[in-house]
Amino acid sequence: MKSWYLIYCKRGQIERAATHLEQQLVNCFFPTFETEKIIRGKRQVVNEPLFPNYLFIQFNPEEIHTTTISGTRGVSYFIRNGLDPAIVPDSLIEGLKIPKEVFIENSDLPKQGETVTITSGVFKGLEAIYHEQNGEMRSVLLVKMLGKDVRKIIDNTDFDKKNELN
Repeated sequence: MKSWYLIYCKRGQIERAATHLEQQLVNCFFPTFETEKIIRGKRQVVNEPLFPNYLFIQFNPEEIHTTTISGTRGVSYFIRNGLDPAIVPDSLIEGLKIPKEVFIENSDLPKQGETVTITSGVFKGLEAIYHEQNGEMRSVLLVKMLGKDVRKIIDNTDFDKKNELN
């Protein structure tokens, strides 16, 4: 009987593994989601794997032996439960196949307008107002200088939310 299993693929070879497995009549599935990334200075929507390097496969182990799967180009190993390959429930696969909009938010970042304290760099110790996120690793802060709010792009690790108790 056909069941779903999970394999780990060699880095960057998930498409190769899927192609070779499909030639062996194995069903393959790797869920992806759309996310925005800044590539060469431009914001673009790209598909990213939900589980990088992991590939869900469906086959009957009585027809195709697991060593045949393990020996396929791009496949590294089976995810196992003890000595046997772990069976993935059909309900999990069906749930992953339902299209969903996935938004990944960095909840550690302050909300727009909150006061932050810069913790390193030239502006260390200054307070600023959080304006917006700039890519994945930096944010735009408004730093008051000479009576004006100046926009500065600062790494997310170089400032902290200001405690409400202070």
